[in-house]
Amino acid sequence: MKVVLQNLTKIFPSRDKKSNQEVVAVNDFSFEIPDGKLIGLLGPSGCGKSTTLYMISGLQKPTSGKIFFGDDDVTELSTENRGIGLVFQNYALYPHMTVKQNIMFPLENLKGKDKLTKAEKLERAMSAAKLVQIDELMDRKPNELSGGQQQRVAIARALVKMPRVLLLDEPLSNLDARLRLQTREEIRRIQKETGITTVFVTHDQEEAMSISDMIVVMKLGVLQQIGKPQEVYDDPVNLFVAKFLGTPPINVFNGAVKEGKLYIGDAAVLETPGVEDQEVTVGIRPEGFELEADGALECQLSNVEVMGRDVSIVTTHPASCNVTIRSIIDADCKVDVTATSVRYNLKPHKVFIFNKETEERIYF
Repeated sequence: MKVVLQNLTKIFPSRDKKSNQEVVAVNDFSFEIPDGKLIGLLGPSGCGKSTTLYMISGLQKPTSGKIFFGDDDVTELSTENRGIGLVFQNYALYPHMTVKQNIMFPLENLKGKDKLTKAEKLERAMSAAKLVQIDELMDRKPNELSGGQQQRVAIARALVKMPRVLLLDEPLSNLDARLRLQTREEIRRIQKETGITTVFVTHDQEEAMSISDMIVVMKLGVLQQIGKPQEVYDDPVNLFVAKFLGTPPINVFNGAVKEGKLYIGDAAVLETPGVEDQEVTVGIRPEGFELEADGALECQLSNVEVMGRDVSIVTTHPASCNVTIRSIIDADCKVDVTATSVRYNLKPHKVFIFNKETEERIYF
């Protein structure tokens, strides 16, 4: 099911009676979610991603704009008639019901031609439970399950209705690190098996990048960039996107372009043909450093962390906007840990420069 968001805006009234200033949670958001794809809505807290999800679900009505499921305008349609499955962060299971009863619950209110027999309900519930691999837990109560198992029940309950669109609101936030990894792999498997168009809301960029077909990066209710995860990581349109994506995060420096060269401090580190002379902000991905004895950029060595296949070199530089600079190099490269400084050359495709005022990308 293709989902189209057309100039979607959501404004909340002010809580401050004195200022009476409205809060724009989502601002003129337009995007087409292709049929059968998993889309990650990504951004920091307060960026409008959950509000967007709730407008798609019908739990919140947009101030302006339209929502289409396929060719159907569902903007004014009630939640129960949209054919959506919704999974919340806190599972929202009924504690007095068994797993089986929780999964079957959405089927109890079906009426008319959609009404199912008891056998049909049970068959649907078992099918959904097998899909999320909890079919052996059907007679347990939620308090007898682990967090990961409870989340699977919530997903099965959303899937049992055979929704046109599956909506997941930070479904992994309450799980520990290992369970998060395991459950996100399960969500991806389930989505591929069912082919249901899925919108996955998260503030965890690693989570979104690992399972999404496309990611949508938001900031303060405004769409910043849309694309395949690797493409957005490799080609950020502004400083916010560059800083938000990546673990470890991008290293940021104050720099300048002079006579076709990029300077960090006094060092000319790259050729920048066609770029006007100006003060700029420089972003360098951790993997964008090459350790060279006569490298252009000299940094003061703080620490070397051996991480198995990689080595993380922690340094400082007067022009750095971060407290420390973290570069990731191959473990085969030997680092003199007794040295006071290291020198790097930079990989051009891992270096981005941004306008000092607007923070928009400057291409070279």
